[in-house]
Amino acid sequence: MALLEKETEKLFYSIGEVADMFDVNTSLIRFWEKEFDVITPSKNKKGNRLFTKKDIENFKLIFHFVKEKGYTLQGAKDKLKAGVKESDQVKVEVIDKLKTIKEQLLSLKKAL
Repeated sequence: MALLEKETEKLFYSIGEVADMFDVNTSLIRFWEKEFDVITPSKNKKGNRLFTKKDIENFKLIFHFVKEKGYTLQGAKDKLKAGVKESDQVKVEVIDKLKTIKEQLLSLKKAL
């Protein structure tokens, strides 16, 4: 099952699941949550963070700006506040699709 298919099945994601999606530590997820106002997880009775699909989309944009484009945190904040251009959103979606294709190709290679 592809990563994108998994994402559409759930309403909420744990911090561990989000960290796995981006291949980062949970501490980075917590840090970005504090730094970026657009990340607003709800918490359950135990205090565990529950991230929505919208939070995941915002993480994708933040990850794209900070990790892939090399923006500073302030630069990424400014970019998000100014409004994300449609071209930036398309780039993030294309990168996600290419990563999914890469995973599928690697799994096919292993199967051979």
